[in-house]
Amino acid sequence: SGQVVDTSGRPSRDMADFTVSTDDRLSVMNITDRVEEELSADASGTATVFVEHTTAAIVINEAEQRLLSDFEDALAELVPDEGWAHDEIDDNADSHIRSLLLGPGETVPVENGQVALGTWQSVLLVECDGPRKRTVKVIS
Repeated sequence: SGQVVDTSGRPSRDMADFTVSTDDRLSVMNITDRVEEELSADASGTATVFVEHTTAAIVINEAEQRLLSDFEDALAELVPDEGWAHDEIDDNADSHIRSLLLGPGETVPVENGQVALGTWQSVLLVECDGPRKRTVKVIS
């Protein structure tokens, strides 16, 4: 964890990170609680949640297990596992393409050290090339 240096005279922001271990090649994990653990108790405003990998993504959606399974199935159907030129290098083009479609980060509202999401919303890590260890940054 550390502070982001801001030379503009604005208050500096806090930056922390945590590691998530994934078990499957394609999976979705609810990381909302882990994000909140990295926020200071008095944090309010916004936080950016960012995964520093090119084959993983961060999204906001409902964390109901059947929906997450449906989402994994939809990603697998949308982007076939094989047939990509990049596969000649390291056989994971499908993982890069899936994460390109979703993006590496989200900005979320924060109130009193907690993410201020809608009733059914959660911060989700989408693993596209597991199993792996992923580093997630939280900047608030």
